[in-house]
Amino acid sequence: MSGTVRLSRRRFLQVMAGTAGALIVGVRMARGADAPVPLDMLGDTLYGLGPYIRIDADGSVLIGARDPDTGTGVATALPRILADELDADWQHVRVVQLGLGVANGNGEPRWIYGQQAGGTGNSMSRAWRDLRAAGALARWLLVQAAAQQLGIPAERLRTEKGVVISPDGRRLRYGELASAATKITPPQNPPAVKTPDRYTLIGQPAGDVDARGIVTGQTPYSFDQHFGDAVVAVLSHCPWPDGQLAELDQSDALAIKGVLKVVELKPDPKLPPGQTVIAPAVAVIAETTWLALQGRRALKLSWKPGASNSESTAALEQQATSLLDSDSAPTTRVRDDGDTDKAAHKGARRVDATYYQPWLAHATSEPMNCLVRLDKNSATLYVPTQAPQQAWTVVQRLTGLLPDQIDIRVPRIGGGYGRRLDHDYVAEAVLLAQAIDKPLHLFWTRDEDLAHDYYRSGCVHKLNAVIDRKRQIIAWNQRLASASALTGRGVSSDRLWTSEVDVNQLPAGFVPNYRSDWFSLASSTPRGPHRGMPHITNAFAVDSFVDEIAFALKEDPLHTRLRLIGEPRLVPLQGGGAIDTARLANVLQLVADRINWKDWLHTVNGLGIACWYMDGAYVAHAVEVSMRGEQLTIQRAVCAVDVGRVINPMGLEGQVAGATLDALSNALNLAITVKDGQVQQNNWKDYPLASMAQLPNTVEVITVPGEGDPAGASFLAMPSVAPALANAVFRVSAVRVRRLPLMKELLRLL
Repeated sequence: MSGTVRLSRRRFLQVMAGTAGALIVGVRMARGADAPVPLDMLGDTLYGLGPYIRIDADGSVLIGARDPDTGTGVATALPRILADELDADWQHVRVVQLGLGVANGNGEPRWIYGQQAGGTGNSMSRAWRDLRAAGALARWLLVQAAAQQLGIPAERLRTEKGVVISPDGRRLRYGELASAATKITPPQNPPAVKTPDRYTLIGQPAGDVDARGIVTGQTPYSFDQHFGDAVVAVLSHCPWPDGQLAELDQSDALAIKGVLKVVELKPDPKLPPGQTVIAPAVAVIAETTWLALQGRRALKLSWKPGASNSESTAALEQQATSLLDSDSAPTTRVRDDGDTDKAAHKGARRVDATYYQPWLAHATSEPMNCLVRLDKNSATLYVPTQAPQQAWTVVQRLTGLLPDQIDIRVPRIGGGYGRRLDHDYVAEAVLLAQAIDKPLHLFWTRDEDLAHDYYRSGCVHKLNAVIDRKRQIIAWNQRLASASALTGRGVSSDRLWTSEVDVNQLPAGFVPNYRSDWFSLASSTPRGPHRGMPHITNAFAVDSFVDEIAFALKEDPLHTRLRLIGEPRLVPLQGGGAIDTARLANVLQLVADRINWKDWLHTVNGLGIACWYMDGAYVAHAVEVSMRGEQLTIQRAVCAVDVGRVINPMGLEGQVAGATLDALSNALNLAITVKDGQVQQNNWKDYPLASMAQLPNTVEVITVPGEGDPAGASFLAMPSVAPALANAVFRVSAVRVRRLPLMKELLRLL
């Protein structure tokens, strides 16, 4: 195996040498820092050019995708960044999902691939420079190998579609050079990356690398993984997160042949949410899933409520309303520009409105599950996680194993939406495997998944705007009440607001006197990260309110928005960076033109529009609806996005369309309610995702080409959907919906 991949001898070059979390891009590092490599990236004819790239002797290229793919397309986009810099032939590239890359650094974890996280909206921006450097290094090594064989200076050679080409036309395939390339000492400084004019894959459309497997049912998810001798566990959680087991009779369950054990689980009160059991639970472990479910059904158990048994969503909303209507000081004054109190006395007109939004579950298509095999020297897990490094933390704490003794494998994930940034289900699986001393596959059932989630908090927004005699908005005051998703997660009390509101959200910086206050609600209902937070809740309130201001001024809502955005300029952001008003106005104008906004007053249907900015990206939606009696039909949805440089236009369009439909579903129907401390929803009949009949046949997507560094897009299209929909409903029905879910409120007001 001379020259092939030998993990103990492989040499790496660090982009950030000696820094925790450094990304390894090439070849020279100590033995103890070798990265775990998937089995299908190993072999006698596969040669390693860094932790991401393997080249077969026949010229085919395997590229590892470092971030988990929850449907965001990163398993395609990230490898295409590498493949473009490498000048690989995409037709001969195969993508392999990498598991967690962790090495043992004197007992501390060293992250081989840098930060690995998916569905968080920043995979592209986080990987853009690192992965280009990795691809450029691999290309440099191949060119040096070719120069040695051809006897030509490397600078006279060029690369193209998996070959190195000399000035006289001689061609050497990468497969012919790979073995020699692994023996070349890398440069002291990273090789230069390509200039944009040389891109061949970046910016060109490509289908999802897993698409065929997904549509044919061949792509394996964590649910499909197995160890030959693994047993199965299912759970029954306490309906109160702070409750306790009152009575348990397991005799009937254990009488079922094949039921092996009944285990009680308890949360560790010293650990933050997401790192321990979500609520007290009883697990049934059996030889098969069916037997485990039968055993759970046979249990005789009762639960004793904790202090949360008096909680309800109705009471929390009343608490929020009382706080916002009072003169109480906010928990945090998030931002205070100018003097809103003084401006209030100078205005000619004042507009006020209050908006209500419900608690939401994640409702992933694949419920929580985890396959684990433990022994005294190792742990191997298949985890559908968005954050494998955080999953590793949970496993290491429970097992005490060394960093490189924990092997976390990440299959394709059946939806994340932020739920899989928490790892309570991993803690449960490890604890149960320890209790039974066998490999174990934990499965959550749908009722457990919906009724025991880290929910997005419901919230109430109270807004008022002051308008002068020149019809300019001179003051904006936003008061928000919600239960922070960061409570109990080790975040200081003065930063709990950061999961609920953005200091730079529109129209901050566009109004001379701007104030944003956050009021904390006390709640025992579990909360956690959710897709689009904190932008999605704030955008509904803000962009609905801008529409109400336009109505009060009797002017075109598009004109009101463009007037608020103002002339092309850069609006500074707190913390650095700026909003480019030209880019924001552009996406707004694009959707207006596509939806035929010029007819907004004359069409029998209703047109609504909204726009938003977040994390360097710009988005706008226009929605057209019709009503026949109480029947609402969404005729069209148009979205324009500007994310800077687009890696894969087809993938971006898919993300935008999917996020638009997801946001429509959230806005139309969904709400989690709590009564007597218990979540009332436990299946799709209680939590009805939008049907195909409720959604538009197509989502028209306009992508704006750009040259700046790419921004994330996994939930970019979420925020502006609900306000555009509500604004369209107002045009067609004259009913202003200020409370979600929209359909329930619309029917109440008609």
